[in-house]
This record gives sequence, C-alpha cells and structure tokens, in this order.
Amino acid sequence: MTPPAAGGRALVTGASSGIGAAFARALARRGQHPILVARRADRLAALVEELGGDERATAIPLDLTEGGACEGLERTLGERGFVVDLLVNNAGLGDTGRFHERPLERALQMVDLNSRVMVELTRRFLPPMVERRAGRLVNVVSTSAFQPVPFLAVYAASKAFALSFTEALATELDGTGVRVQALCPGLTATEFQAVAHTDKVRFNRTSAMTPEQVVEESLRALDRGRLTVVTGLRNRVSVTVQGFLPRALVRRVAGELFRPAPETEAKR
Repeated sequence: MTPPAAGGRALVTGASSGIGAAFARALARRGQHPILVARRADRLAALVEELGGDERATAIPLDLTEGGACEGLERTLGERGFVVDLLVNNAGLGDTGRFHERPLERALQMVDLNSRVMVELTRRFLPPMVERRAGRLVNVVSTSAFQPVPFLAVYAASKAFALSFTEALATELDGTGVRVQALCPGLTATEFQAVAHTDKVRFNRTSAMTPEQVVEESLRALDRGRLTVVTGLRNRVSVTVQGFLPRALVRRVAGELFRPAPETEAKR
C-alpha cells in the first residue's frame, strides 16, 4: 500500500506537544492535513499557525475524557466533510508512585484516556476506512507494554492493553486495505516525564530519543506495513532480551528503574 494521497486528513490526538506535535509536523510535510486534538487551545493554535494556517491544519480543542467528547468529535468532522484516512491515537496520561498511595481519580483517568478513548475513537473512525478499503491506524503504545512496571502499574497495564488490542486488530483487518501499527517508544524527550512524575526516577537517566526520531521511525515502518514498532536500537535490544529472562527478574528490574526517590515522594 502506498501512503495516503496528498491532501488526505490525519486525526492526531494529544497533538499539542511531544510525539503528537511531531506527528502533526511530519504529516504536514507529507502533504496531509492534520486535524489536531488536545485540551490546550493556545498550543494548538500556535501549531496550526506554524503549519501554514487553517488551509493546512485544523485545531479542535477538546478534552477527550469528557462525556460524549469522542462522539462529538466524530459528528463535528462529519459535518465539515472531513474524511479521516489516518488516525493517530497518541493522547495519554501517566503517573508514578505506589498504586495504593496515589489518587484513585488519577488512576481512573489513565484507564479512561489510555484505553477507553483509544478504543472508542478506533471504533468510530475505523469502519469508514474498511468500507473504503484504505486507511491507517497508529496507536501510540510504549515499551512499558512488554512487562509489568511497579510504580507505573496502571500506565504500563493500560499500554499492555493497547498493544494487545492493536495486534489483534491487525489480524482482523488483514486483507481490508487498512494498515495498523502499535508504536512502542522508550524514553522520549517530552513533557510526559514531568507530568507523570518520572523525571526523578532512575529510568529517566538513560538516553532519550526525540519525538521527531520516534515519528520518523513510525511513519517509515507504517509505509512498509510493520505492525509492532519498537523505536531505537537500544529499546529493541532491551525488549528482545527481556523476553528470554524470568518474568520475576524483569519485574524487579523495572521496579528499580521506576522507584521514586524518597524526597520526591515526600513532596507530593
């Protein structure tokens, strides 16, 4: 399958920064019209301006976890006559700490945004792609999907769900003309670390990729039809090696990498 024709529309969630914004820029360079969804209207407006204005990109400020938000987004795009030929489910939320000590609301928000919203948007925008026998879906997962991660338990579990869901869809969609990708970045230099409180853990001391590097690998792999994409050689080696190790050992190592420093926990 060749990439979508120039002028096609790509719906990117979590587009106000990081990987989402990098997707928007890369897709615009490919001649696509990004539809940018995120909560921060000012960030989206600035990005649209950077990409060339309303003729080149569309901003839709929206909190996807609000009741009816996904349905409303589908309706709005339909009313505008927008046909989505690429969906990038990038919006996500993380949190670091002992599960029983962290706010329940935060945990439920992670499950809602990382899992439920991804499923709902996929269900709403996938059928027209199948009907047209053309389209692409990228679910932004994480290398944390490949093992339990103590102190990042809910986030990692939600990403394991995303990985399983995406890989299952790929088999269901075989022969339909729709390509699917589970994008699994490792540490990436974005705002996620500060928001999820992983900026002080040991894992954050390892080398990070840029959002642009992650997106470049994703799109190149999508053009080639690769399903599960772990970005960066170091991350690919790590994921491969841990598949041969006892699961208990992998879990303990992950826990040490994400264990919050005592002074960090005291401040929260």
